[in-house]
Amino acid sequence: MTKLSHLDDAGNAAMVDVSAKPATEREAIAEGRITMSAEALAAIRAGAVKKGDVLATARVAGIMAAKKTSELIPLCHPLMLSKVAIDFAFEADGLRVTAMARLTGQTGVEMEALTAASVALLTIYDMAKALDKGMTIGNLRLLEKRGGKSGDWKAQD
Repeated sequence: MTKLSHLDDAGNAAMVDVSAKPATEREAIAEGRITMSAEALAAIRAGAVKKGDVLATARVAGIMAAKKTSELIPLCHPLMLSKVAIDFAFEADGLRVTAMARLTGQTGVEMEALTAASVALLTIYDMAKALDKGMTIGNLRLLEKRGGKSGDWKAQD
């Protein structure tokens, strides 16, 4: 069995020591979906949600969340991100959120991309919940990672 990197020899939680790892370019892309009523989706598309511009707010929230990942996820390293981008795609029954995080550093950015997508989705829910409390958030996953010791990886659909 592979040794878990976040446990020390005694089985205690431990932050991975990355000090000996070389800094390399790293990027991760994550996505998730939120499904909703046709009314809520139309209001978001038209910019007619009373709380304001849902997508602009969700984009800023996702970027801010990526920057705060180490404060939310135990044992994550604080990272100097060089780029975070949040994109939205309208679908028949909701929205797809894609988040990308990038840096040159000693550890990966998968958690930052996943956190960014999660918080962007939660923000959409928060801003549109007056129109549809039954929205569903799901299918959160890592799509792709590039760089680092383990190399590139891409989700198989």
